[in-house]
Amino acid sequence: MKLTPCDKAGVLIESLPYIKSFYNKRVVIKYGGNAMINSELQKSVIKDIVLMKFVGMNPIVVHGGGPEISEMMEKMGKEPRFIDGLRVTDEETMEITEMVLFGKINRQIVSLINQNGVKSIGLSGKDGSMIRARQRDVKLGLVGEVEEIDTTLIDTLTEKGYIPVISPIACDGHGGGFNINADEISGKLAAALGAKKLILITDVQGVMENPNDDTSIISHIKTDEITDYINRGIIQGGMIPKVKCCYDAVTNGVERAHIIDGRKPHSILLEIFTNEGIGTMITE
Repeated sequence: MKLTPCDKAGVLIESLPYIKSFYNKRVVIKYGGNAMINSELQKSVIKDIVLMKFVGMNPIVVHGGGPEISEMMEKMGKEPRFIDGLRVTDEETMEITEMVLFGKINRQIVSLINQNGVKSIGLSGKDGSMIRARQRDVKLGLVGEVEEIDTTLIDTLTEKGYIPVISPIACDGHGGGFNINADEISGKLAAALGAKKLILITDVQGVMENPNDDTSIISHIKTDEITDYINRGIIQGGMIPKVKCCYDAVTNGVERAHIIDGRKPHSILLEIFTNEGIGTMITE
């Protein structure tokens, strides 16, 4: 159905309170899933992020890239190994991880944002010792968990009008690096930055009461309900770390966190600028 000029005006009017509410506010976006691979969805996400900047918001992007790391490892004759969903990372795997995340994926995202008329710059957590981590488990090798975040570099870049794009790699304080789960960095970073909102782009609609029923999405979860949902098996598997990331964010000052379906075109705009929103919202 083609929108009339009045319909288009109505859409803009509906978005006005949200533009006002988010003006000059920080929004951390974890960019992952199929929306990074499908070229049309990728264009949609980038345009959403650029529009956010043009209407006065300060988006900060953290990206994933696990499947591409595994693909590159296999091309180089190295078999990916995982323990409890975390990549076992020796020194060679760490080199491949940095090459793929920062040397390839980060550069692509930055280039696409720049092409759409907004200044962007790529970073990893090692730049300026921005994200410090400690080893998570000796069995996992160079896999870390966030210990400290220094927001000075991001503060400076956002003040100068840039959109920072961050690879999930941290420093160890001794010149080395750690592979970090991108969801974890997103939640910790949103809290450290005092972001108004955290958005996780995923390949699912959100938290589902019944994974086989598309109409069973849970639109709102409070932090004190999360344990019960996990115990009942509603939040399970790969959704657990995503919900934990949201929990960490909203219990440390972030107003709202959202798990949204990146397979839907313009899912970010639908969440931020419409009354209905999409996905699952997590609040205190």
